[in-house]
Amino acid sequence: MTEPTSSPSPHVAIIGGGPAGLMAAEVLSQAGVQVDLYDAMPSVGRKFLLAGVGGMNITHSEAYPAFLSRYAERAPSIAPLLRAFDAQALCQWIHDLGIETFIGSSGRVFPTDMKAAPLLRAWLKRLRESGVVIHTRHRWLGWQADGQLRIDSAEGEKSLKPDAVLLALGGGSWARLGSDGAWMPLLAARGVELAALQPSNCGFDVEGWSEVLRSKFAGAPLKNIAIALENSTPRLGECVITASGIEGSLIYAWSAPIREAINQHGAATVLIDLLPNKSVDKVEAALAKPRGSRSMSKHLHSQLGLEGVKAALLRELASADAFNHPAHLAKAIKALPLTLIKPRPLDEAISSAGGVRFEAMDQNLMLKALPGVFCAGEMLDWEAPTGGYLLTGCFASGRAAGLGLLSWLKR
Repeated sequence: MTEPTSSPSPHVAIIGGGPAGLMAAEVLSQAGVQVDLYDAMPSVGRKFLLAGVGGMNITHSEAYPAFLSRYAERAPSIAPLLRAFDAQALCQWIHDLGIETFIGSSGRVFPTDMKAAPLLRAWLKRLRESGVVIHTRHRWLGWQADGQLRIDSAEGEKSLKPDAVLLALGGGSWARLGSDGAWMPLLAARGVELAALQPSNCGFDVEGWSEVLRSKFAGAPLKNIAIALENSTPRLGECVITASGIEGSLIYAWSAPIREAINQHGAATVLIDLLPNKSVDKVEAALAKPRGSRSMSKHLHSQLGLEGVKAALLRELASADAFNHPAHLAKAIKALPLTLIKPRPLDEAISSAGGVRFEAMDQNLMLKALPGVFCAGEMLDWEAPTGGYLLTGCFASGRAAGLGLLSWLKR
């Protein structure tokens, strides 16, 4: 009598070892799938670790409707992913790894020790214990004519024929950490609908600062200001003057609409409120006070506390005539126009917009043009501001793609 044989476990290849790829590997391995994960870099999670250098901001604690709105026009596509794995679920997942979290004053969520490395170590340990095999220094080169995967390694090129593939290759920023966008032509050649990669959460160039501003204030922070685009609500925060323009968290928060305005019109003008805690009437009243023999610089300092980089920026951008009229100068202080002409290069950006369009995938994040090939993470065509939204989107999409792949294998 012949003994019954059990069918072998399905085998999945994951390309990319960032949060999305690792989360998909966890979902699949826990379901009994044989997972081999390939990454071109010497170790996985390199961009994740870099994001934690200044304090690992893992997600955000704000209410779901506001959280979802951070994904702008792609919110409807991201919504199903976040409903299945939201910020609260992500925090619980981190706690299950033995890492505690806390909510900062801004609402951002951090590991208690503020570091990414302990979280990644605990996660990789759990993945290896569940059977995930991680292959570093293995670069995906696309497909052979017969559909097999091409993988380049130190031992030469290899061919793979997994039961399914999950791509989590990142966007196009920080190429030295592995997110180089080299996968774009490989998918385009297979008929996958793509949106061009563009810088997101990035700085912008101006036409050219004066030599005085550039030499004295490049690198200086603009603190306690507000920035708005025309017909929009100002946002409070801070940014930094650079040798070529402006960057920093407040500019990053506006980067998507600024970039799109530049794409459409060739330039974008932001309005800087140098004194967001004072009304224009109070600013005008302070400026109208007699200054006697004092210089305008001393008058601005004594009456409004404007000095340093703020005073220099006012001199740079306000008209000379405005300094002769308190009402005009007050309006300039409250809405100083700064024209931005182009974003900084993609490789300098914190993240990227563009990539695999959601319309190119089914509801399980499988490519319509390539059955059995799934995508997740920053390589999808979505963007979000810093503050934990980027990472949450990557984790949620990796989990969703892993579950979608499981469903496809069962069918």
